[in-house]
Amino acid sequence: MRPDKKTITDEVWDDARVRSFLAPRAPQGGDHPDFVLLVNAYRSMRPEDFARFVIFYREEHHDLNPRNEAGVDFIQFISPHRHATAFVDILLQAGANRG
Repeated sequence: MRPDKKTITDEVWDDARVRSFLAPRAPQGGDHPDFVLLVNAYRSMRPEDFARFVIFYREEHHDLNPRNEAGVDFIQFISPHRHATAFVDILLQAGANRG
């Protein structure tokens, strides 16, 4: 990060902002579109915001177990990350399957 770039913490995410992550994104290779939505939300949100996102995501009947082009499902994809546990728990509570 550049020294002149201000770090923003404790930013409030209203429902409109969380829902904005449901907008279709440009495909990333052959990844399933729902995989791309989850990746973008995961990379951008704190766990509490991601939990709200998953509620909206399910309301729109998106897949909780999408796979990337290599056949790896989303939970398998994020599980090695050191901060993924809370996100995995949210998905499992929402009805996702563990790998």
